[in-house]
Amino acid sequence: MRFLVIKRRAIIIAVIAATVFALALTGVYYTGAAAIYNNVSPKKVPIYSVETDEKAVALTFDAAWGADKTLGILETLEEKDACATFFLVGFWAEKYEKELKTLAESERIEIGTHSATHPYMSKLSKSQMSLELSTSKSLIEKISGRKVELFRPPYGDYSDALLNTAQEQGLYTIQWDVDSLDWKNLSKEQIASRVVGNCRNGSIVLMHNDGKHTLEALPAIIDGLRAKGYKFKTVGQLIYKDNYTIDHTGRQIRS
Repeated sequence: MRFLVIKRRAIIIAVIAATVFALALTGVYYTGAAAIYNNVSPKKVPIYSVETDEKAVALTFDAAWGADKTLGILETLEEKDACATFFLVGFWAEKYEKELKTLAESERIEIGTHSATHPYMSKLSKSQMSLELSTSKSLIEKISGRKVELFRPPYGDYSDALLNTAQEQGLYTIQWDVDSLDWKNLSKEQIASRVVGNCRNGSIVLMHNDGKHTLEALPAIIDGLRAKGYKFKTVGQLIYKDNYTIDHTGRQIRS
């Protein structure tokens, strides 16, 4: 009787092993099954930086709350012969219409949208995402007289659905590969050191128009990068508009 039980267990184990082996051979065992039958593709990624032989970087400023230092940033850029891209939240553009019009008058400034209300957009429905983009885009274009082609997600938060929605509205989704951390109220020396020390060809630098020491740090950032041989471009000038791929790190590469 004991022999029969042992034999039965051996047969069951052998059957299980054979089944697992067969599934592995057909490519449907465990997680491989989902990949094969669902045709899983890599997650979409925004543009964090650009692969280029040119020593060029893009300075960017997100504007969501205050505006006290905005025109000072513009004046510094003009004095230093540099340029930058501002990503504006819709309610900021509406509240600070005068500042927006002044920015739009400068050829050194490019303007993009940072959403309408600064939400975590990956948590929204597709229709809500679309509304955030279309309303902010229309508002900024109406006030500035500039066409908006760039979008930066609030908090850097995104999803495939958001990237697809932005693309449907003709927007390139832009992140950053160099964070100044000016929003942490670092000193002007710390901010400048972080930016100048971490930039490479094709870097996109994140700053904020209302950072406590951003305006103070800006001259040293521009001078420091220029001393390293970098020139300044807006994001729209830096990125490729067609014939490109984006790797898993967000590095945009010319096809």
